[in-house]
Amino acid sequence: MFAAPQRFTALVLAGSRGALDPVATACNVPHKALAPVAGVPMLWRVVQALQASSRIRRIVLQSNAPELFDAIPELRQQIAAGHITLLQAAASPARSVAQAMAALADELPVLVTTADHALLTPPMVDHFCDQAAASGGEIAVGLAPASVVLAKYPGALRTFYRLGGERYSGCNLFALLGPQARRAIEFWVRLEQHRKQPWRLIAAIGLRPLLIYLFARPDLERAMAELSRVIGVRGKAVVMPFAEAPIDVDKPEDLKLVDEILARREAG
Repeated sequence: MFAAPQRFTALVLAGSRGALDPVATACNVPHKALAPVAGVPMLWRVVQALQASSRIRRIVLQSNAPELFDAIPELRQQIAAGHITLLQAAASPARSVAQAMAALADELPVLVTTADHALLTPPMVDHFCDQAAASGGEIAVGLAPASVVLAKYPGALRTFYRLGGERYSGCNLFALLGPQARRAIEFWVRLEQHRKQPWRLIAAIGLRPLLIYLFARPDLERAMAELSRVIGVRGKAVVMPFAEAPIDVDKPEDLKLVDEILARREAG
């Protein structure tokens, strides 16, 4: 007899940088999440992917931009029907997650993703949730190997970090699996505070993990173990075998690639 898959509350980060966001400016919309990709607002694509996954029990949308709800009639209807819950966003992504963690503490596990993850699919959600739940960690992060991404999209402009014999890119997929996950969020808040002060950033991380990264060339498992030691919480990586998993819409140049991928996907 098979155990039923664990179900997650999905938290979608949809905070706004307003007119400062280059994607919003390029698309002439008040919020990046409203930027159309293949004719559909990014945020609505993310919501649809989550709703289609059997691993998601409910969706929480965190934003400080009420124009989102008026611009997408389908989203407004889902909110009115009680299928999507709203939370106020804080001043930064890290603080927003910390605020949401306090509100959702009784709903663990929580899947965290972003409104610009326009290529998210139900199989990606299922894979990440299943692997995260089985990992034994308090937190989990989705990472895609460069070999997978670049084999299919050699022109994809992603940031990859070398760990052992492979390079990895983040996928905007995070799992908060246990109560100790709050330590990782508190650590993230501290890093965010020091992002423009390199020496304070190094002090927050510690010299040892930086030296290990630079000189020992750790593989993914060792890197996660070292990060877990620094944060004081068991962190695990979920390797995503989907070339599209790390491709979000951070820049106007990303829009063209995402539009092309979605056009091929929906045509085929």
